[in-house]
Amino acid sequence: MPLEASWRPDWPLDIRRTLSPHRRGTSDPTLQHTADGGTWRTTTTPDGAATVRLTVRAGEVQAQAWGPGAAWAVDVVPRWLGAEDRPEGFPSHRHQLVHRLHRSSPWLRIGGTGRVWDALVPGVLEQKVTGIEAHRTWRQLLLLAGDPAPGPAPTGMRVVPSAERIRAVTDWEWHRCGLDGARRRALLAVAGVASRLECAEHTGCDDLRRRLRSVPGIGVWTAAEVAQRALGCADQVSVGDYHLKNLVGWSLAGRKTDDEGMLELLEPWRGHRQRVIRLLEIGGTRPPKRGPRMSPTDYRRF
Repeated sequence: MPLEASWRPDWPLDIRRTLSPHRRGTSDPTLQHTADGGTWRTTTTPDGAATVRLTVRAGEVQAQAWGPGAAWAVDVVPRWLGAEDRPEGFPSHRHQLVHRLHRSSPWLRIGGTGRVWDALVPGVLEQKVTGIEAHRTWRQLLLLAGDPAPGPAPTGMRVVPSAERIRAVTDWEWHRCGLDGARRRALLAVAGVASRLECAEHTGCDDLRRRLRSVPGIGVWTAAEVAQRALGCADQVSVGDYHLKNLVGWSLAGRKTDDEGMLELLEPWRGHRQRVIRLLEIGGTRPPKRGPRMSPTDYRRF
């Protein structure tokens, strides 16, 4: 029998959109939506793995959870969905597009999972490659090393492999996953210190980023991506992202820009810069698709 809990948000919650930054492609083995309106998610917890099913009925979120970490998981569901986010005082009026997107997206909240490891593994896999390639490697790794999801989860769902399981993956298995040497070394480095990176009650965004960047192979981009998802950091900007600077520049100033220019454009919203980015990802303007693009690299060939 599942452990059950319910919670009623005081804003027009949209579960799928709120959790979309945590989903790595439509075939993500850790996050799936089903035709009956359910959202299924696996997570690690301090007590073990858990599977959670979320539904909304009459404005109330109903959570069911299975596995040894079920109690921890249902307690953190409101945080997943943005209950700790504080959008009050967001100065959306400082740009017409931002203001319009903010008014049309009352559901937007920035949630945090409370689990660094669950965000760190896919974050490392996404370093310096296309999203298509990163999502493929993520699926391959979960199928290879992830445990089946507890409970009656949809077929194929998996739990993020533990640090111990990551360290046990052989070179040949990494090759089958399509993971190159640099990302492999970074993943093994974080696996070696995983327990020291997890969130505590006092963990702040800056503290987490500092600790993450002390690990070889973890730079400013990965640290920001993990902080956004694990802690729900509303001000983190993923400096070094291949596409983000141009989305921000084109949307706010009608031109391409570099990382420094992106930060200058976002400065009027300091404290809410990730919120602005999420809004622009919903309805911002992207530059014309001309010139060279990043192409997928299949490291399984080498």
